[in-house]
Amino acid sequence: MSERLIEILISSFPKILLPGLLTTIPLTAISFAAGLVIAVIAALIQFANVPVLKQIIRFYVWVIRGTPLLVQLFVVFYGLPSVGLLLDPFPSACICFAINEGAYASETIRASLESVPSGQIEAGSCVGMSWWQIMRRIVLPQAFRTAFPTLGNELISMVKDTSLAANITVMEMFMQTQRIVAVTYEPLALYIEVGVIYLIFSTVLSRMERFGEKRLSVYGKR
Repeated sequence: MSERLIEILISSFPKILLPGLLTTIPLTAISFAAGLVIAVIAALIQFANVPVLKQIIRFYVWVIRGTPLLVQLFVVFYGLPSVGLLLDPFPSACICFAINEGAYASETIRASLESVPSGQIEAGSCVGMSWWQIMRRIVLPQAFRTAFPTLGNELISMVKDTSLAANITVMEMFMQTQRIVAVTYEPLALYIEVGVIYLIFSTVLSRMERFGEKRLSVYGKR
């Protein structure tokens, strides 16, 4: 490894890390939070067998899970302007990632809701609880404990998927790396470097996920 390459890697590290902290992490956090809201609503609609709305949710999940995320990004950012709806790159990415996550997470949460014994729901009804009180106090807490590991994995996947936002000009880590590569002509070393940064982010989230699982397991035993 030449001195020039070492200098490039050292100087490029903060240049790549900064967009990661200022763009990649906020993009992930906003998209995942919004996606969870969508997922909970979609899962509850399916769990409650709401007429018409359940079929709409199933269609939404079918379309989103059956099409590539990159295509969805292009439809929102490059396609919607043709019908008069122009969005900036970052909001476009947030919308796409949230809608995509909502479809996948809704199935995870729906399965977790259905794993709660029906006897607990009946017991809640017997003591006079409303449907929403049963969901909020009995079903959802148990469902989230069951779904937590899978949702944690989806969050880690989203951190890596944010690299696709470079295709719609979002200045995140991968796009910044591409710009540095265009100047330095050192693709191998720089792409490995950005891969290491993604690995660091994923490792931190993995540790947080394990800590959360332990806390939930302790809470569930109380």
